Amino acid sequence: MASIRYNPNGQKGRISYNADIVSGIVVLSLQETEGIELVPSKSKGIKICFEKEGIFADISVIAHYGYNVPELAYSIQQTVKQMVESMTKFKIAKIDVHVQSVVFPAAPMPAPAPAEENGEQEKIG
Repeated sequence: MASIRYNPNGQKGRISYNADIVSGIVVLSLQETEGIELVPSKSKGIKICFEKEGIFADISVIAHYGYNVPELAYSIQQTVKQMVESMTKFKIAKIDVHVQSVVFPAAPMPAPAPAEENGEQEKIG
């Protein structure tokens, strides 16, 4: 696990951020984005890389049918950037969004046909 140290304004003491903390912030921001699901995997489809230029993120999601994919990707980029930078003071250098698939709504089940009668009708009388 990567441990990143941040020393604001040359103050004494250190604040250490673990890569898992940043990944957790990314997951939170993705949960706030409507129209997507996280890719079901061990790493949840998120790869975080710390470089001199800032944080590089690779995010894989599943889009819901009916949403505009470029708008979803842009929304993900903006939300992740805003949340990570406001919560950790790290700069985001690049966010790549990969839409793995599209989930279609489940088709409604057809109503069962009424049971046919045996040809016998109830006699009244």
